[in-house]
Parts: sequence; C-alpha cells; structure tokens
Amino acid sequence: MSADPCSFASLGRCATKHLNLTLHLDFVRHVIRGKVELTVEALEDRFSALTLDTRDLKIISVSANGQAARFTMGPKHSFKGTPLDVALPFDLSRGQHVVVEVTYETSPSAKALQWLTPEQTAGKKQPYLFSQCQAHHCRSMIPCQDSPSIKHTYYAQVSVPKDLVAVMSAIRDGQEVDPQDNNRSIYRFRQPVPMPSYLIAIVVGALESREIGPRSRVWSEKELVDRAAFEFSETETMLKTAEELAGPYVWGQYDILVLPPSFPYGGMENPCLTFTTPTLLAGDRSLSNVIAHEISHSWTGNLVTNRTWEHFWLNEGHTVYLERMIGQRLQGEQFRQFKAGGGWKELQDSVNTFGANNPLTNLVPSLEEVDPDDAFSSVPYEKGFALLYHLEELMGGPEVFMGFIKSYIQMFAYGSVTSDEWKSYLFTYFKEKVDILNKVDWNAWMHTPGMPPVKPQYDTTLADACIALSQRWIKAKDQDLSSFKESDLKTLSSHQVIEFLSLLLQEDPLPLTHVMKMQEVYNLNAYMNSEIRVRWLRLCVRSRWEEAVATALKMATEQGRMKFTRPLLREVFNFDKYRKEAVSAFVAHRGTMHPVTAGLVAKDLKVDTSSL
Repeated sequence: MSADPCSFASLGRCATKHLNLTLHLDFVRHVIRGKVELTVEALEDRFSALTLDTRDLKIISVSANGQAARFTMGPKHSFKGTPLDVALPFDLSRGQHVVVEVTYETSPSAKALQWLTPEQTAGKKQPYLFSQCQAHHCRSMIPCQDSPSIKHTYYAQVSVPKDLVAVMSAIRDGQEVDPQDNNRSIYRFRQPVPMPSYLIAIVVGALESREIGPRSRVWSEKELVDRAAFEFSETETMLKTAEELAGPYVWGQYDILVLPPSFPYGGMENPCLTFTTPTLLAGDRSLSNVIAHEISHSWTGNLVTNRTWEHFWLNEGHTVYLERMIGQRLQGEQFRQFKAGGGWKELQDSVNTFGANNPLTNLVPSLEEVDPDDAFSSVPYEKGFALLYHLEELMGGPEVFMGFIKSYIQMFAYGSVTSDEWKSYLFTYFKEKVDILNKVDWNAWMHTPGMPPVKPQYDTTLADACIALSQRWIKAKDQDLSSFKESDLKTLSSHQVIEFLSLLLQEDPLPLTHVMKMQEVYNLNAYMNSEIRVRWLRLCVRSRWEEAVATALKMATEQGRMKFTRPLLREVFNFDKYRKEAVSAFVAHRGTMHPVTAGLVAKDLKVDTSSL
C-alpha cells in the first residue's frame, strides 16, 4: 500500500475493520468524552505495535483485548497532529484481529468540531455542534487510522442533553433516556457499509425533520426546515437517475441536513446524511444541483475512494462528471454542456489564484508536507471533469464513457484507488482503443501545473445569450448605457445570470458608471440567490463602488461558506482604501467562522493570527 503523506498510522501493517464509539457531549466545556473500540486486523505476522492518528486529544487509557496496553505520544506535527503509538501486550499473526480500546477527551479547539453558541444558530435558544472531518480532521475527534485508504463500519452511542437531537452519517438505531443521567438522551447509530474515517460525521442541535421521499428526510432547525423541504423536493428523482447511471444505492437512507451558516462547504457527502449550507436555499430550487453532486458521491468518493488526498480528483472529477450526467438526464444535453463551460471558468479562476506554475494546480499534486486544506480548490473538480470529458469525446460519447464509469465503480467498490490503478483499468476496459488512449498526453494532464493541455469545445447554445450580453456591457460607452433594459436579464435562467456575471469577472473591471447603471436597470441587489449575489458584489467592489463594500463584508461574514467568504474578503482587501475594513471584519467574525475557513482567510489577508 502506498504511504499516505497526511497520516502517521501503520498503514499496510494493519487495517481497522470496525469502530464502536461511545460519545458523551459536554456543551459547557466544548469537549467530547469518548471511548472507541477499534477492531484491527493484522496484515503481517508478529504484529505487536500500531500507530493511530490523533490531534489535540487527551488520551486517558489504552487496552488490547481487555489487557492494559502501554502507549506513548510522539512529537507534534504542524498539521498531522500527534502519533499515538500502542505496544500490544501480545503478538498477532497475519489475519488475526485485536480490539484496541482507547478512552480519551477532545480539545475545545478540535479541528473537526465547531461548537456554536445559541446566538450563532437560527433558533437562538439552544447550542449546536457539527463536525467536518474531511480531509484529515477525524483524528481530532477520534483516535483512528485517519487515511482514506482504510475503510471500516461503525456503531455509535451518543449522549446529549435531552432538549437536543443527534444525527450521524449512519442509520438511526433508536434512542433512550441516558441511564446515567435522566436529563440526557442516548442516540444510537449503525453504519454497516465500510467507509473511510473522514466520512464519520455528527450533528447535535434543536433539529426537526420532514419526509421528502421514500428514503429521504431533510433535517434542520425548525426555522429552516420547511424551506429546505421545498428546495430539496426533487431528491428522489435525482437518486433514481443516479442509480440508473451508476448502479444500486447501497447506503439505505439518503437524508439531507441544512447546517447553520458557518458551515464551510456547499455540501459534504457524509453517508446517509448529506450536509449542506443554508446558502443553497434560493427559494426556486435553482441551486439543487449541489444535491446532485453530493448524491453522486455515494458512488464516487464514498463507495470508491481516493487512496490518498493526492488522488482527490478521483473523488471529485468523477463526481462532477456524474452530477452533470444527472443534469443531462433531467434537463438535457445543452444544460450539461452549459454547466461544463461554467466549470472551465472556475478552473481558470483557481489557476489564476494559485498561479499557473503552482504545483497545487497539478491534477495529481504531491502533498508531502502540504496540508490538504491548503490544496483545496476547484482544480480536482474541474480539471478532473475536463479530463473525463476529453476521454468521453475520444471514446465515443457520454453513453459509451458512462459504461466505463459504471464498470470502474463496480470494480473498485468498497475499496480505495490511485490514479495509476484508475488509468490501468481505463486501458483494460477500452482495450480495443488503446492506440487512441496512448495519444493522450497523460503527463500534461496529471503532473503538469496550469490549465489542461486540451480545451474541450463545449456547446455554447445556453451560454451564447450570456456571452452576447456580457460583451455588450464590456464594449458599451457611457452614451450606450440607455440601451440596456430590464428584459435583458428577465429572459435568462438563474444559471445564465450566474454565467453572465462570471464572464464579466473574467474581464478588466467595468467602469463604475456601468455597474451603477446595471443596478438601476436589473436591480441585482434584490437577488437572493447566493451564487448571483456573490458574483454581483465582487463585480461592484472590483469597480470601486464604495457603497457595495459594506454589503460585500456583510455577505462574507453572515455566512462562512469558503466559496463566498474568501473571494469577497479578498476583493475588499484588494480595494486599497478598504484593506483595513476587510481585516477588521475578519478579526471581528473570526470566532464565528469554521477553523478551516478562518485559517485560510488569515492567509488570504496576510493576518498573523498568533497575535490575535
């Protein structure tokens, strides 16, 4: 097994098969008191010591098959945490199992956990906790082999105050009054499908749910639950479409949980319980393609997983491909082509932000001594998709290539995979077309920074109206501004409005007169769709419209989705006159941001957080 540069764990020497978790959540101290029983299989003879990943955990005791085991903590690493070295009191032969039990406590600043005060929630009355373990933060919640190369089942019992509800990335398995304290409830969960540690997830809060399909519920605080049920009402249709494309859905339940605004991502594909940001609640279901993306992860990512984070594109590129195939089935091929063209622009954005020679823009980057959080961008998503789309064109179209993707999923289901194994299977599957595959510049696609070597020619039917309108604005002189009418935007879908604004963001800043006229004619300030709003505000700040600065800072800080918060704060920071305002807005709201978001924004704004 290839080494995982983000893990200390003894990979290749042993493998965790099952976790049994007992968690007691303390909302006063912001810690979890935990006990985990890891069922570990020896993969070699005379196996007598294992290493687990931990980060900021207080280890209280360790035992193996009920016997006390000696343990030591290794030196602390900047982002990997601290290795927990366990000496077993006996040797194991290859294939034998041992149950290692660790009693521990998390730190109040655990990277995986965000504890929210009642004021930070929608309801304002109860505290809230959510986890975010991807990429390598599970080790701050549970001592484990925290590598996507290791898959295991899990069972959990979670004790929480009785006014709160707990949900996890697993099937709900009942609840009862906590026998130790009748002011608390114990919730039970089981996950019978093997999965990597980064997909363990927990949420505790004043949650309610609504049924939205035969195998789906939506969960959130009561203030948002009905809006969420409306927004995600097409979930079962998307699930069935994904099954037609990729094979049976093996996880049983598919629920969606809408988190408080500080959740750093659009969605997180935790099995049985997709996490989403409230910024998806546009009121018109126009942003529900994020759900198609998270549903797709049930196959590409959760069932077939990248072996290390260097191969993240295997998770995300395939998931974007599958998401857009769902879009094709439900909204037509032109829609898929339109979304693909938009994705190419996002890729250009990321490459421009990192710099075209930055090795983190490789499809397969080296992450030796690189924190995977720092490498996060749209590159694995969109460069990965572009490669798959390019191969689709070479191999004979979407139906033919989807046959390969389905076969790849069946071949590697329940396991993890590297880019070389994926490529080798591609050549095996298309053995009649090896001469065509040999002409692909694999090194340029996978191991070279910057934009891909080939730009696919996407159909621009749906983009043409956006291109035409953006060009009119770019070329307009002041005397032409009266030619723009409210009807210009009214004929466009919200996806097309997003595209129109994205095109303008790729050009030099518009004159301030133009942006002010745009507001007068289109009233873009009134749009509640967050994808439209973020692009509009960036455009305004870039054109130095001072009135927009406060609104941009408000959007950047009232929600914490990195896709919005980071570019908005960067735009204001780059407006020299308001650089201080960007920094002070960040400093003032840093405590409400997710730790990953706060860390990356600090780097964006060149803020030394050690002095704060």
